[in-house]
Amino acid sequence: MNLPPLNAILDDDAVTRVGRRLLDVAAEFLAGGATFIQLRAKQRSSAWLLDTAEQLVALGKSAGASIVVNDRADVACLADAAGVHVGQDDLAPAYVRRLVGGDRIVGVSTHSIEQLDAALQQPIDYVAVGPVFGTASKHTGYDAVGLALVEEAAARARPRGLHVVAIGGITLERAEDVLRAGATSVAIISGLLGTGTPRARVREYLDKMAAIRRV
Repeated sequence: MNLPPLNAILDDDAVTRVGRRLLDVAAEFLAGGATFIQLRAKQRSSAWLLDTAEQLVALGKSAGASIVVNDRADVACLADAAGVHVGQDDLAPAYVRRLVGGDRIVGVSTHSIEQLDAALQQPIDYVAVGPVFGTASKHTGYDAVGLALVEEAAARARPRGLHVVAIGGITLERAEDVLRAGATSVAIISGLLGTGTPRARVREYLDKMAAIRRV
């Protein structure tokens, strides 16, 4: 499995704060070239999440993009999403894999060496590390881990054929350092919703990371 360098997080709370509609923002992400999108909606009902996930998956398929659902393996399966991403307090990845099968993507968030090592024993495709820098977009209850944990995650995950996704306070300017530390992909929430349109911001990140990889 190859992961694109940008993991665009479509966070319902963040989108609501900027006065946008979630699926409108999703369409802009796709138009900008995003092909790895995570749907995250902590406060919504299961019915809302499934309906939205089904619409997002349909949009993603028409654009050749993979949609991953945060937390909910059941919704990911019902919506025919590409995969599911779980946190430390969610269903363990081993159980998620039993639910979603071998063909879907499974990712897990980690915030320490101990959590990283535990995750690497699970049947996952990628491990997320963060928050790399301080962030107000997503409350984790964890302090910033810095680039050192990204480097350690890459050193431990890559020999196993696993990818590293870095998240937390990763600006356009910091993306280069994060990729050079060993991350396969950077996950962005508020950075795609700030100045300019979401479409333009996605394009900026993709162009920046393509330039980094050419060097």
